[in-house]
Amino acid sequence: LLIGVLFFQPNIKKRIDWTESFNERSTKPYGLKVFYKELFNIYKDKKIRTVYYTPYNYLTAHSEYSDGDHIAAGMYMILGVNSEMDYYSQEELLYFVSEGNNVFLSGYDVPVMFKDSLGFDIESRKTQDSTSLIGFQKNISGHSNVTLDRNSLDFYISKYDTTKTQILGYVESDNRKEPNFIKVPYYDGTVFIHLQPKIFTNYHILKEDTYKHIEGVLSFLPQKDIYYDSYLKYTSYPGDGTEKSTDFSWFMNQTSFRWAIYLLLFLTLLFMFFNAKRRQRIIPVKKPLKNTSVEFIQTIANLYIETKDYKNLIQKKITYFLEKIRSNYNISTEKLDEIFLELLISKSGKKREIVQRLFKYIQWLKTKEDFSEEQLIKLNKLIEDFYKK
Repeated sequence: LLIGVLFFQPNIKKRIDWTESFNERSTKPYGLKVFYKELFNIYKDKKIRTVYYTPYNYLTAHSEYSDGDHIAAGMYMILGVNSEMDYYSQEELLYFVSEGNNVFLSGYDVPVMFKDSLGFDIESRKTQDSTSLIGFQKNISGHSNVTLDRNSLDFYISKYDTTKTQILGYVESDNRKEPNFIKVPYYDGTVFIHLQPKIFTNYHILKEDTYKHIEGVLSFLPQKDIYYDSYLKYTSYPGDGTEKSTDFSWFMNQTSFRWAIYLLLFLTLLFMFFNAKRRQRIIPVKKPLKNTSVEFIQTIANLYIETKDYKNLIQKKITYFLEKIRSNYNISTEKLDEIFLELLISKSGKKREIVQRLFKYIQWLKTKEDFSEEQLIKLNKLIEDFYKK
């Protein structure tokens, strides 16, 4: 085993996972851990809440018509959004904006309801050398344009309402310059659409002066409390692109630790294999004595029912019930008068009408000589109601 480990160790190469997960806990190239951490420093005077539910569930639970701990107001931020958002979440986000709030969506596409309501469309084109220039429509001091590499597709706003849409940024490749960052008013609020979420990832934010460009993007956004969406994530292909939710996945990505785990599992299997033989005789299983009390009671009850001895059954049921009252509440049942009823109600916490109805019926039964099955059933139901309430 030692020779095998020494032989294979030089040939083990750590592979870089370029999956576009846009997960704020991921340290992979296209994770958002660095941006998410710095977001709290940039908006240190504002409240940042991370949302782990759909926009519909979260915003309705924190509206003026719900009992949430606050009423949601500020800016809802989604990085890595796509067009697969459910209908009710789209509708709730637009209503959130119409009430004077803001939404910032950064992704390769946005939900259809946003495009229809705000009057714009999105198209894409391939880049020849997989590089694009990302810049702003107006020169912002200290926030320079940046070059985006490993970018095979450019997404841009192909058409929009010029009367209300403000172009904030653009993408340029192969001598073509198209808008990719816009601001659109919607009733009393504003929607910001950004079509290059990769600029916020760990790989790009740590390159040279890219962070200055991100500061420029954020400078357009209002200084409000932020609702950072961690529920909706972009996936390149079905079943791909989603980060592992456990922190243990980071350890398994470390080559040395992963091989140590494999070696430990292999040695454990060897130990189990050579120690599989029993070291002592089989201990016989002795079944415990069966409790036949329930069967006995059922037999006796059936005997009374078959002989139609309802008087005996009713008397025994009243006797056992009063005994339970004495043992549970330490109350004398010699006299079932008003003093007894008040004491039972106060100690048991049962409703007055239930207790009075039960004992009024018991008093009535004590004056009878002949009994029927209906009277037995009614007594049983009143006693059950007493125990349930």
